Amino acid sequence: MKCPIDDVELVIAERQGIEIDYCPKCRGVWLDRGELDKIIERSESRAPRAYRDDGDNHQDRDERRPHKKKKSILGEIFDF
Repeated sequence: MKCPIDDVELVIAERQGIEIDYCPKCRGVWLDRGELDKIIERSESRAPRAYRDDGDNHQDRDERRPHKKKKSILGEIFDF
């Protein structure tokens, strides 16, 4: 299949059981039917729980060490 934007042959990559068609030139991404639903379902199941305010002051702890951001499922899937 060719990219509808620049007519380059699309590359198929599989990420976590989801096939993603992408253009190596413009980096456009195309999903087949149902694949977006799978991505949404997986991202919702991995969403962090709401932060509970337990009265503890976390400011001192946060200043001592840098915050390491977790990679989202979308970042994992679309990391080409």
